[in-house]
Amino acid sequence: MNASLQHKKIAVVGLGISNISVIRYLIKHDLSMLTIFDTRSNPPHMGDLPVGLDLRLGKLDAEVLKTYDIIVISPGISIYDEAIVRSQEAGVKVVGDIELFAHEAKAPIIGITGSNGKSTVTTLTGFIADAAGINVRVGANIGTPVFDILDDKAELYVLELSSFELETVENLKLQSCAILNVSEDHLDRYHGSLDEYAKTKQRIFKNAKQVVVNRDDLYSYPSREDRDRYRLISFGLDNTGNYGIEKDKDQIYLTRNKSIFMNVKDLRVSGMHNYVNVLAALALTEFLEIPKTVLVKALHNFSGLPHRCQLVKTVHGVAYYNDSKATNVASVVAAIEGLKDIHTRGMILLAGGLGKGQDFTPLKKYIGHEVKTVFCFGKDKDKLLDLDKDLCINVENMEEAIHKANEMATTGQAVLLSPGCASFDQFKGFEHRGHVFADIVGNLAN
Repeated sequence: MNASLQHKKIAVVGLGISNISVIRYLIKHDLSMLTIFDTRSNPPHMGDLPVGLDLRLGKLDAEVLKTYDIIVISPGISIYDEAIVRSQEAGVKVVGDIELFAHEAKAPIIGITGSNGKSTVTTLTGFIADAAGINVRVGANIGTPVFDILDDKAELYVLELSSFELETVENLKLQSCAILNVSEDHLDRYHGSLDEYAKTKQRIFKNAKQVVVNRDDLYSYPSREDRDRYRLISFGLDNTGNYGIEKDKDQIYLTRNKSIFMNVKDLRVSGMHNYVNVLAALALTEFLEIPKTVLVKALHNFSGLPHRCQLVKTVHGVAYYNDSKATNVASVVAAIEGLKDIHTRGMILLAGGLGKGQDFTPLKKYIGHEVKTVFCFGKDKDKLLDLDKDLCINVENMEEAIHKANEMATTGQAVLLSPGCASFDQFKGFEHRGHVFADIVGNLAN
């Protein structure tokens, strides 16, 4: 148990699933000076709390929080919250579950962050390690809290890390890590600044040994003055570095150290964005020295994740893709780029929701070309409608968008749900949105 927590007065702020896991861990180790805070009157996980805890609901009070030694903050609560800032200024230590986990984990850790693709790369990295016979645990932002995977028998941890989780990390030591890419996302949290968002993600480099960088994204690199501190391994769309892509006529190959590693036809995932995800996972696991035969077999068996450019059904020659996990513009661009060579007759895009302050203009170049029509729904649909007054069409909800797309689409085209927005205006989450999409598409007549 982390000695720095012993005999401390601890405030756990926010009842997200990660802090529920933290609370169970702290109670197990008999840390009795514990108070739970949440700003909501009826937090969703309140029923998961053990009986008898000191629980305080409502607005955070800095004067109260300043009386604690440590605040364990949920990723959903901003470190820029006034009460949290004032508490820090008063000398209260603010940490998250990842920082606490860093003191407890004994096995090597791989850390993965990025605006897009991190869940796929995290899952694939764990899948590769498992195929190699390594006792691996996968968790953090991907859905399973880190204290639920903490295990003395683990030989490797693979963590998906959000910018929110990295805000409070100081002592996380990573054997291998990567920022896959950085694009506009969560700018409402970072004062509208892409640079501030990127710098938060770059906290993943602190205490890392091997850093995997994306040759196509400068934000994925450590600062120039720090690069000599790490072993750098690169991946990208070309064939100039450690891991890359080579095209030969109608064939596409993954390469390692500029030599052909495997044909993408041997993968079960498709699209250039998925090929890049595979390269990133290979780079992240290089230090494990897994035999090529094991790697190739694992990659062949990996079928990808639900709600990530997932083919749901083909109706009258029209392919319907569920890319509900695409909650930012860069994810939509990746989906379009990944499918455009498969569906040369074009696609119909279904998009909208909570825009999170993003700039949607990067989509404009596809409208009228790869994207024939956009059906726009959700709270911030006006920002999408402004992209093209003729080809961006207003609908009330996703269901209407699906049926209108079904009427319009022709054989060889794709209907792509890739919203580019958060889902909480009309759905419980991106998974709910994706399931609703799949259910409606499933009922379309063949």
